[in-house]
Amino acid sequence: MNLLPKSSKEFGSVDYWEKFFQQRGKKAFEWYGTYLELCGVLHKYIKPREKVLVIGCGNSELSEQLYDVGCQDIVNIDISEVVIEQMKERNASRRPQMRFLRMDMTQMEFPDGSFQVVLDKGTLDAVLTDEEEKTLQQVDRMLAEVGRVLQVGGRYLCISLAQAHVLKKAVGHFSREGWMVRVHQVANSQDQVLEAEPRFPLPVFAFIMTKFRPVPGPALQIFELCAQEQGKPVRLESAERLAEAVRERQQYAWLCSQLYRKAGLGNVSLDLCSGDTGEPRYTLHVVDSPTVKPSRDNHFAIFIIPQGRETEWLFGMEEGRKQLAVSAGFRRLITVALHRGQQYEGMDSIQAELSARVMELAPAGMPAQQQVPFLSVGGDIGVRTVQHQDCSPLSGDYVIEDVQGDDKRYFRRLIFLSNRNVVQSEARLLKDVSHRAQKKRKKDRKKQRPADTPEDLPAAPGQAIDKSYLCCEHHKAMVAGLALLRNPEMLLETPLALLVVGLGGGSLPLFVHDHFPKSCIDAVEIDPSMLEVATQWFGFSQSSRMKVHIADGLDYITSLAGGEARPRYDVIMFDVDSKDPTLGMSCPPPAFVDQPFLQKVKSILTPKGVFILNLVCRDLGLKDSVLGGLKAVFPLLYVRRIEGEVNEILFCQLHPEQTLATPELLEMARALEQTLRKPGRGWDDTYVLSDMLKTVKIV
Repeated sequence: MNLLPKSSKEFGSVDYWEKFFQQRGKKAFEWYGTYLELCGVLHKYIKPREKVLVIGCGNSELSEQLYDVGCQDIVNIDISEVVIEQMKERNASRRPQMRFLRMDMTQMEFPDGSFQVVLDKGTLDAVLTDEEEKTLQQVDRMLAEVGRVLQVGGRYLCISLAQAHVLKKAVGHFSREGWMVRVHQVANSQDQVLEAEPRFPLPVFAFIMTKFRPVPGPALQIFELCAQEQGKPVRLESAERLAEAVRERQQYAWLCSQLYRKAGLGNVSLDLCSGDTGEPRYTLHVVDSPTVKPSRDNHFAIFIIPQGRETEWLFGMEEGRKQLAVSAGFRRLITVALHRGQQYEGMDSIQAELSARVMELAPAGMPAQQQVPFLSVGGDIGVRTVQHQDCSPLSGDYVIEDVQGDDKRYFRRLIFLSNRNVVQSEARLLKDVSHRAQKKRKKDRKKQRPADTPEDLPAAPGQAIDKSYLCCEHHKAMVAGLALLRNPEMLLETPLALLVVGLGGGSLPLFVHDHFPKSCIDAVEIDPSMLEVATQWFGFSQSSRMKVHIADGLDYITSLAGGEARPRYDVIMFDVDSKDPTLGMSCPPPAFVDQPFLQKVKSILTPKGVFILNLVCRDLGLKDSVLGGLKAVFPLLYVRRIEGEVNEILFCQLHPEQTLATPELLEMARALEQTLRKPGRGWDDTYVLSDMLKTVKIV
């Protein structure tokens, strides 16, 4: 039987509702959920002895069930004579004190201040079908009557889908009157109604408008949101922010509904925020693997990414997460990243916190009572210690944090919070520091101190850094490019002039300085804060062979190229990021690869020197243009893609006749590494220079 109206305007028609209830008969119609689904919020705001008015009662069982649990002073009104007679007949003997009256809620016959609660389940939504003048006038009369019949301190409790125009009207009306406005989310699309009834793709909300006594002057406006039925209300600064918060929850519910219905929606991610502060607490990525053969136990799993490892390719990139999901063997895997600045007690507490929420993202077809596994690396949540946090006028907010890697070694990272999933600089801590930290953590574990507490590791003076270790793969490849200088066995005894643009934590110029004793390095950094960071937290220091120039790299090179005594560098390295996130190229800024500027770079490079550039470009057309521009200035161009990352390292030289075939290039790299591995020199055994150049291609 089709009971839906031809037009939404019919929801405001007396004739429509008379016909509706005649056709439906005595079967209860429960819009927006049953008593069991709503009772949590209902009993929070309705006390047993209070006088309650239910407007637009229809034939819902809601008021009957409220009566049965002790709220017996209830008056129900509806515009339909048919349904009022049905309800009178149904309740005459069992609920003698409950009244049913045919009445128009825009012209109620009750005296002022007759009730302590006005309960509305879907009625406002049914009346406010559009924003035409006639409709808005009718709603104004309805809400004015609600306000009139309520006592001071009384509540208008409205169950609604909170569509944008409905929320705007209700919140605007009552906030102008000086009432307190609170919105509760009371149900989601998975919980709402029996399968026999239509499902709403949006979550259900309760508006609680509390009537305050009028005061002279502008009305005090109070807006609050409860994201969970029993959660604490969060105060919001405006009606607009309240509407935005409701819209976010509606979008989440719609996403859950889509994920339930079908798999393979693409790259789906969302943040779960703290109910107390509204700050992001977890970032979830939903990964479907349709190629995984279904079985009873492999429908769904949750993977907790250890703290500090969310930047790794396997967890931080879409392709990596797809590989992780296939390896884990689940048709749907949700990866969960933990946010810095939040406190986590351990895997068990995270599982307890997330269990209900992540089940809303489960796929269809999962067996009932299926236990959903929570997975992680090594079964724990990792360690993240924020050592320092500050704001740079140029780079914005940043943090220095120490994290534990999968080999239980500790690493120090510089993170710009404007791009919090990218490690700007990284260095490994010395083992003895890590061991002391582990002992201290074991000693303090009984105190259950959060992992973000800064006391977990020492204050990190420069000597805590392992300067022989390069963490970044692109830095390893850039250093390997020195093999292009020829005569690698002589490089340690040969004076080398290097220009490095982009200091960061200083690990790249510091490594070259320490391993090439005849090198002289000019490092250029635009942000003076980064020199402080490198010096205090990453073991960087200047010397007679290492000078840092605080300047814009563009201006510095332009000045050198235009000078009378033009210097010549054997190696020029660009490792400088763009501050503009809207560009398709994040490293370097586009001005650094403009042809006129590249000509200036060329003018300060020795004839057999090498210009090494870290390129991060997701725009394929832009990348082709950059490569073409480089090739026009530097005829010999090698490219080395960093596996699992967007980075590509470009090695540029001036003379094509210098071209080395891959076997020659690898032999030069082996010879350079053999020279660097001299006894007594610190060297990372996992760093094989020739491996860095195996996949090099000539453009």
